[in-house]
Amino acid sequence: MITVENLTKSFQHNQNNVVALNGVSMEVPAGAVCGVVGPSGAGKSTLARCIALLEKPDSGAIRVDGTDLVSLGGKALRAARRQIGVVPQGDSLLRQRTAAGNVALPLEAAGMAGPQRRSRVGELLDLVGLTDKASMYPDQLSGGQRQRIAVARALAAKPSVLLADEPTSALDPATTDSVLTVLDRARSELGVTVLVVTHDMAVVRRIADDVAVLEDGKVVEHGKVLDLVAEPGSRISSTLLPETNQAASLKPSATGHDVVAEVVLVGFAAVGALLPEASSRFGVELSILGGGLTRLGETPVAKFRVGLSGERSESALKWMIEHDAHVRRAPVCVDGAAA
Repeated sequence: MITVENLTKSFQHNQNNVVALNGVSMEVPAGAVCGVVGPSGAGKSTLARCIALLEKPDSGAIRVDGTDLVSLGGKALRAARRQIGVVPQGDSLLRQRTAAGNVALPLEAAGMAGPQRRSRVGELLDLVGLTDKASMYPDQLSGGQRQRIAVARALAAKPSVLLADEPTSALDPATTDSVLTVLDRARSELGVTVLVVTHDMAVVRRIADDVAVLEDGKVVEHGKVLDLVAEPGSRISSTLLPETNQAASLKPSATGHDVVAEVVLVGFAAVGALLPEASSRFGVELSILGGGLTRLGETPVAKFRVGLSGERSESALKWMIEHDAHVRRAPVCVDGAAA
Protein backbone atom coordinates (compact mmCIF):
# COMPACT_ATOMS: atom_id res chain seq x y z
CA MET A 1 0.00 0.00 0.00
CA ILE A 2 1.13 3.55 -0.76
CA THR A 3 0.16 6.18 1.81
CA VAL A 4 0.90 9.86 1.26
CA GLU A 5 0.30 12.18 4.21
CA ASN A 6 0.24 15.97 4.01
CA LEU A 7 2.98 16.11 1.38
CA THR A 8 4.35 19.52 0.41
CA LYS A 9 6.93 20.47 -2.20
CA SER A 10 7.94 23.85 -3.58
CA PHE A 11 10.51 25.12 -6.06
CA GLN A 12 12.25 28.41 -6.74
CA HIS A 13 11.45 29.77 -10.20
CA ASN A 14 12.54 33.23 -11.33
CA GLN A 15 13.05 34.17 -7.68
CA ASN A 16 9.49 33.15 -6.90
CA ASN A 17 8.44 30.29 -4.63
CA VAL A 18 6.23 27.92 -6.65
CA VAL A 19 4.17 25.46 -4.59
CA ALA A 20 3.92 22.20 -6.57
CA LEU A 21 2.31 20.09 -3.82
CA ASN A 22 0.21 21.62 -1.07
CA GLY A 23 -0.78 19.18 1.67
CA VAL A 24 -1.39 16.16 -0.58
CA SER A 25 -2.83 13.10 1.18
CA MET A 26 -4.00 9.89 -0.51
CA GLU A 27 -3.85 6.10 -0.30
CA VAL A 28 -3.37 3.49 -2.99
CA PRO A 29 -4.37 -0.06 -1.93
CA ALA A 30 -1.85 -2.84 -2.48
CA GLY A 31 -2.22 -4.45 -5.90
CA ALA A 32 -4.36 -1.62 -7.31
CA VAL A 33 -3.89 0.67 -10.29
CA CYS A 34 -4.35 4.34 -9.37
CA GLY A 35 -4.56 7.06 -11.99
CA VAL A 36 -3.31 10.52 -11.03
CA VAL A 37 -4.98 13.08 -13.29
CA GLY A 38 -5.35 16.83 -13.54
CA PRO A 39 -4.43 19.78 -15.75
CA SER A 40 -0.85 20.70 -16.66
CA GLY A 41 0.94 22.18 -13.68
CA ALA A 42 -1.34 20.47 -11.15
CA GLY A 43 1.58 18.66 -9.49
CA LYS A 44 1.09 15.17 -10.94
CA SER A 45 4.67 14.51 -12.04
CA THR A 46 6.09 16.10 -8.89
CA LEU A 47 3.98 13.74 -6.79
CA ALA A 48 5.25 10.73 -8.75
CA ARG A 49 8.88 11.90 -8.45
CA CYS A 50 8.48 12.34 -4.69
CA ILE A 51 7.00 8.87 -4.27
CA ALA A 52 9.83 7.46 -6.39
CA LEU A 53 12.33 9.28 -4.12
CA LEU A 54 13.67 11.23 -7.09
CA GLU A 55 12.61 14.44 -5.32
CA LYS A 56 12.68 15.02 -1.57
CA PRO A 57 9.48 16.64 -0.30
CA ASP A 58 9.64 19.67 1.96
CA SER A 59 7.42 17.98 4.53
CA GLY A 60 5.00 15.11 4.93
CA ALA A 61 5.27 11.33 4.84
CA ILE A 62 5.38 8.74 2.05
CA ARG A 63 4.78 5.20 3.30
CA VAL A 64 5.11 2.06 1.21
CA ASP A 65 3.94 -1.04 3.08
CA GLY A 66 4.18 0.94 6.32
CA THR A 67 7.75 2.24 5.91
CA ASP A 68 8.17 6.02 5.78
CA LEU A 69 10.53 6.54 2.84
CA VAL A 70 11.14 10.22 3.60
CA SER A 71 12.94 9.36 6.84
CA LEU A 72 15.34 6.87 5.23
CA GLY A 73 18.97 7.41 4.29
CA GLY A 74 22.03 5.45 3.20
CA LYS A 75 21.59 1.72 2.55
CA ALA A 76 17.97 1.76 3.71
CA LEU A 77 17.11 4.44 1.14
CA ARG A 78 18.86 2.56 -1.66
CA ALA A 79 17.01 -0.63 -0.72
CA ALA A 80 13.70 1.25 -0.71
CA ARG A 81 14.38 2.69 -4.14
CA ARG A 82 14.82 -0.84 -5.52
CA GLN A 83 11.24 -1.56 -4.45
CA ILE A 84 9.94 1.21 -6.69
CA GLY A 85 10.11 0.77 -10.45
CA VAL A 86 9.88 3.92 -12.54
CA VAL A 87 8.76 4.34 -16.16
CA PRO A 88 9.84 7.92 -16.92
CA GLN A 89 8.04 10.21 -19.32
CA GLY A 90 9.31 10.00 -22.89
CA ASP A 91 11.66 7.59 -24.60
CA SER A 92 14.21 6.57 -21.97
CA LEU A 93 15.93 3.54 -23.54
CA LEU A 94 19.67 3.44 -24.19
CA ARG A 95 20.20 3.45 -27.96
CA GLN A 96 23.41 1.40 -27.89
CA ARG A 97 21.71 -1.49 -26.11
CA THR A 98 19.27 -4.04 -27.49
CA ALA A 99 15.79 -4.46 -26.04
CA ALA A 100 17.08 -7.33 -23.89
CA GLY A 101 20.10 -5.28 -22.90
CA ASN A 102 17.92 -2.40 -21.72
CA VAL A 103 15.81 -4.75 -19.60
CA ALA A 104 18.95 -6.33 -18.16
CA LEU A 105 20.50 -3.01 -17.12
CA PRO A 106 19.17 -2.82 -13.53
CA LEU A 107 19.97 -6.51 -13.03
CA GLU A 108 23.56 -5.92 -14.07
CA ALA A 109 23.77 -2.98 -11.66
CA ALA A 110 22.52 -5.27 -8.88
CA GLY A 111 25.22 -7.86 -9.69
CA MET A 112 22.88 -10.65 -10.75
CA ALA A 113 24.65 -13.64 -12.30
CA GLY A 114 24.42 -14.11 -16.06
CA PRO A 115 22.16 -17.22 -16.19
CA GLN A 116 19.70 -15.75 -13.70
CA ARG A 117 19.77 -12.41 -15.49
CA ARG A 118 19.01 -13.96 -18.88
CA SER A 119 16.16 -15.97 -17.37
CA ARG A 120 14.63 -12.89 -15.75
CA VAL A 121 14.95 -10.85 -18.95
CA GLY A 122 13.21 -13.62 -20.86
CA GLU A 123 10.32 -13.65 -18.36
CA LEU A 124 9.86 -9.91 -18.67
CA LEU A 125 10.02 -9.84 -22.46
CA ASP A 126 7.34 -12.53 -22.45
CA LEU A 127 5.23 -10.46 -20.03
CA VAL A 128 5.30 -7.45 -22.35
CA GLY A 129 4.82 -9.58 -25.48
CA LEU A 130 8.16 -8.72 -27.11
CA THR A 131 10.19 -11.92 -26.91
CA ASP A 132 10.78 -11.76 -30.68
CA LYS A 133 12.25 -8.24 -30.37
CA ALA A 134 14.95 -9.14 -27.83
CA SER A 135 17.89 -8.53 -30.18
CA MET A 136 16.52 -5.33 -31.75
CA TYR A 137 17.75 -1.86 -30.88
CA PRO A 138 15.39 0.95 -29.78
CA ASP A 139 15.52 2.70 -33.16
CA GLN A 140 14.21 -0.50 -34.74
CA LEU A 141 11.17 -0.55 -32.47
CA SER A 142 7.93 1.39 -32.59
CA GLY A 143 7.11 3.96 -29.91
CA GLY A 144 4.72 1.58 -28.19
CA GLN A 145 7.26 -1.25 -28.24
CA ARG A 146 9.91 1.01 -26.71
CA GLN A 147 7.49 1.97 -23.96
CA ARG A 148 6.72 -1.67 -23.22
CA ILE A 149 10.46 -2.38 -22.96
CA ALA A 150 10.71 0.56 -20.53
CA VAL A 151 7.99 -1.07 -18.41
CA ALA A 152 9.83 -4.40 -18.50
CA ARG A 153 13.04 -2.67 -17.38
CA ALA A 154 11.20 -0.97 -14.50
CA LEU A 155 9.90 -4.38 -13.37
CA ALA A 156 13.28 -6.12 -13.61
CA ALA A 157 14.20 -5.86 -9.92
CA LYS A 158 10.77 -7.17 -8.84
CA PRO A 159 9.52 -3.91 -7.29
CA SER A 160 6.37 -3.79 -5.22
CA VAL A 161 5.41 -0.40 -6.71
CA LEU A 162 5.49 0.76 -10.33
CA LEU A 163 5.27 4.47 -11.19
CA ALA A 164 4.53 5.40 -14.79
CA ASP A 165 4.64 9.06 -15.84
CA GLU A 166 2.52 9.71 -18.94
CA PRO A 167 3.20 6.20 -20.33
CA THR A 168 0.88 6.67 -23.33
CA SER A 169 1.86 10.20 -24.31
CA ALA A 170 1.88 10.69 -28.12
CA LEU A 171 0.82 7.08 -28.79
CA ASP A 172 -2.05 6.14 -31.09
CA PRO A 173 -5.10 4.34 -29.58
CA ALA A 174 -4.04 0.82 -30.61
CA THR A 175 -0.52 1.31 -29.28
CA THR A 176 -1.86 2.90 -26.11
CA ASP A 177 -3.97 -0.19 -25.51
CA SER A 178 -0.93 -2.48 -25.79
CA VAL A 179 0.97 -0.43 -23.18
CA LEU A 180 -2.01 -0.38 -20.82
CA THR A 181 -2.39 -4.14 -21.20
CA VAL A 182 1.19 -4.52 -19.96
CA LEU A 183 0.56 -2.28 -16.93
CA ASP A 184 -2.60 -4.24 -16.15
CA ARG A 185 -0.70 -7.52 -16.38
CA ALA A 186 1.94 -6.16 -13.98
CA ARG A 187 -0.83 -5.63 -11.45
CA SER A 188 -2.78 -8.83 -12.06
CA GLU A 189 0.09 -11.30 -12.61
CA LEU A 190 2.88 -9.82 -10.49
CA GLY A 191 0.81 -8.15 -7.76
CA VAL A 192 2.52 -4.80 -8.32
CA THR A 193 0.83 -1.62 -7.09
CA VAL A 194 0.72 0.75 -10.07
CA LEU A 195 0.53 4.56 -9.98
CA VAL A 196 -0.06 6.11 -13.40
CA VAL A 197 0.32 9.85 -13.97
CA THR A 198 -1.68 10.79 -17.05
CA HIS A 199 -3.62 13.50 -18.83
CA ASP A 200 -5.48 10.84 -20.84
CA MET A 201 -8.75 9.82 -19.21
CA ALA A 202 -8.83 6.74 -21.47
CA VAL A 203 -6.08 5.37 -19.22
CA VAL A 204 -8.32 5.73 -16.17
CA ARG A 205 -11.27 4.27 -18.04
CA ARG A 206 -9.26 1.26 -19.19
CA ILE A 207 -7.21 0.09 -16.17
CA ALA A 208 -7.65 2.25 -13.03
CA ASP A 209 -9.25 0.94 -9.86
CA ASP A 210 -8.68 4.23 -8.04
CA VAL A 211 -8.16 7.80 -9.19
CA ALA A 212 -6.83 11.00 -7.65
CA VAL A 213 -7.59 14.39 -9.22
CA LEU A 214 -5.03 17.13 -8.58
CA GLU A 215 -5.55 20.86 -9.06
CA ASP A 216 -3.06 23.53 -8.02
CA GLY A 217 -1.06 21.04 -6.00
CA LYS A 218 -4.04 19.73 -4.01
CA VAL A 219 -6.09 16.54 -4.19
CA VAL A 220 -9.63 17.66 -4.98
CA GLU A 221 -11.11 14.20 -5.55
CA HIS A 222 -9.88 10.73 -4.64
CA GLY A 223 -11.38 7.28 -4.35
CA LYS A 224 -12.48 4.20 -6.22
CA VAL A 225 -13.46 4.96 -9.80
CA LEU A 226 -16.76 3.06 -9.62
CA ASP A 227 -17.74 4.91 -6.44
CA LEU A 228 -16.85 8.36 -7.78
CA VAL A 229 -18.73 8.01 -11.07
CA ALA A 230 -21.93 7.47 -9.12
CA GLU A 231 -21.58 10.69 -7.12
CA PRO A 232 -23.54 13.69 -8.41
CA GLY A 233 -21.22 16.52 -9.32
CA SER A 234 -18.12 14.33 -9.36
CA ARG A 235 -15.36 15.57 -11.69
CA ILE A 236 -14.59 11.98 -12.65
CA SER A 237 -18.22 11.22 -13.40
CA SER A 238 -18.56 14.17 -15.76
CA THR A 239 -15.32 13.19 -17.52
CA LEU A 240 -15.68 9.42 -17.81
CA LEU A 241 -19.40 8.92 -18.38
CA PRO A 242 -21.43 9.79 -21.48
CA GLU A 243 -23.00 13.22 -21.66
CA THR A 244 -26.75 13.50 -21.28
CA ASN A 245 -29.15 15.79 -23.07
CA GLN A 246 -29.05 18.97 -21.00
CA ALA A 247 -32.29 20.17 -22.56
CA ALA A 248 -34.01 17.43 -20.58
CA SER A 249 -33.24 19.30 -17.35
CA LEU A 250 -36.24 21.56 -18.00
CA LYS A 251 -39.42 21.00 -16.04
CA PRO A 252 -40.85 17.54 -16.72
CA SER A 253 -44.00 18.90 -18.36
CA ALA A 254 -41.83 20.51 -21.05
CA THR A 255 -40.64 17.06 -22.08
CA GLY A 256 -44.07 15.46 -21.83
CA HIS A 257 -43.14 13.32 -18.82
CA ASP A 258 -44.25 13.24 -15.20
CA VAL A 259 -40.73 12.71 -13.81
CA VAL A 260 -37.31 13.48 -15.29
CA ALA A 261 -34.13 12.16 -13.66
CA GLU A 262 -30.49 11.35 -14.34
CA VAL A 263 -29.68 7.72 -13.60
CA VAL A 264 -26.26 6.06 -13.27
CA LEU A 265 -26.23 2.25 -13.41
CA VAL A 266 -23.14 0.21 -12.48
CA GLY A 267 -22.65 -3.46 -13.35
CA PHE A 268 -24.03 -5.99 -15.79
CA ALA A 269 -27.29 -6.67 -13.94
CA ALA A 270 -28.19 -3.03 -13.40
CA VAL A 271 -27.29 -1.88 -16.91
CA GLY A 272 -29.12 -4.73 -18.59
CA ALA A 273 -32.33 -5.05 -16.61
CA LEU A 274 -33.11 -2.34 -14.07
CA LEU A 275 -34.83 0.23 -16.30
CA PRO A 276 -37.09 -2.17 -18.22
CA GLU A 277 -37.99 -3.98 -14.99
CA ALA A 278 -38.96 -0.71 -13.30
CA SER A 279 -41.13 0.19 -16.28
CA SER A 280 -42.85 -3.19 -16.31
CA ARG A 281 -43.24 -3.54 -12.54
CA PHE A 282 -44.92 -0.16 -12.07
CA GLY A 283 -46.73 0.12 -15.37
CA VAL A 284 -45.00 3.35 -16.41
CA GLU A 285 -43.65 4.50 -19.74
CA LEU A 286 -39.89 5.07 -19.58
CA SER A 287 -38.05 7.04 -22.26
CA ILE A 288 -34.30 7.54 -22.68
CA LEU A 289 -33.76 11.26 -23.25
CA GLY A 290 -29.97 11.20 -23.45
CA GLY A 291 -26.79 9.52 -22.29
CA GLY A 292 -25.21 6.21 -23.13
CA LEU A 293 -23.13 3.24 -22.06
CA THR A 294 -19.40 2.92 -21.41
CA ARG A 295 -17.06 0.45 -19.77
CA LEU A 296 -14.74 1.16 -16.83
CA GLY A 297 -12.25 -1.67 -16.72
CA GLU A 298 -14.39 -4.76 -17.08
CA THR A 299 -17.51 -3.14 -15.60
CA PRO A 300 -20.28 -1.67 -17.79
CA VAL A 301 -21.57 1.69 -16.58
CA ALA A 302 -24.52 3.61 -18.02
CA LYS A 303 -25.57 7.19 -17.53
CA PHE A 304 -29.02 8.11 -18.81
CA ARG A 305 -31.40 11.01 -18.52
CA VAL A 306 -34.80 9.34 -18.37
CA GLY A 307 -38.40 10.48 -18.53
CA LEU A 308 -41.13 8.56 -16.68
CA SER A 309 -44.82 8.86 -17.45
CA GLY A 310 -47.63 7.29 -15.45
CA GLU A 311 -49.31 7.45 -12.06
CA ARG A 312 -46.62 5.35 -10.38
CA SER A 313 -43.61 7.18 -11.82
CA GLU A 314 -42.40 8.31 -8.40
CA SER A 315 -42.72 4.77 -7.06
CA ALA A 316 -40.73 3.43 -10.00
CA LEU A 317 -37.96 5.94 -9.36
CA LYS A 318 -37.88 5.08 -5.64
CA TRP A 319 -37.67 1.37 -6.50
CA MET A 320 -34.69 1.99 -8.78
CA ILE A 321 -32.90 3.82 -5.97
CA GLU A 322 -33.60 0.92 -3.60
CA HIS A 323 -32.01 -1.40 -6.18
CA ASP A 324 -28.71 0.50 -6.36
CA ALA A 325 -29.43 2.92 -9.16
CA HIS A 326 -27.78 6.28 -8.51
CA VAL A 327 -30.45 8.90 -9.23
CA ARG A 328 -30.32 12.66 -9.42
CA ARG A 329 -33.58 14.48 -9.98
CA ALA A 330 -33.44 17.02 -12.78
CA PRO A 331 -34.10 20.61 -11.69
CA VAL A 332 -37.82 21.31 -11.75
CA CYS A 333 -39.30 24.72 -12.57
CA VAL A 334 -42.69 25.88 -11.32
CA ASP A 335 -44.32 28.98 -12.85
CA GLY A 336 -40.91 30.12 -14.19
CA ALA A 337 -39.14 29.86 -10.81
CA ALA A 338 -36.88 27.10 -9.52
CA ALA A 339 -38.72 24.71 -7.23
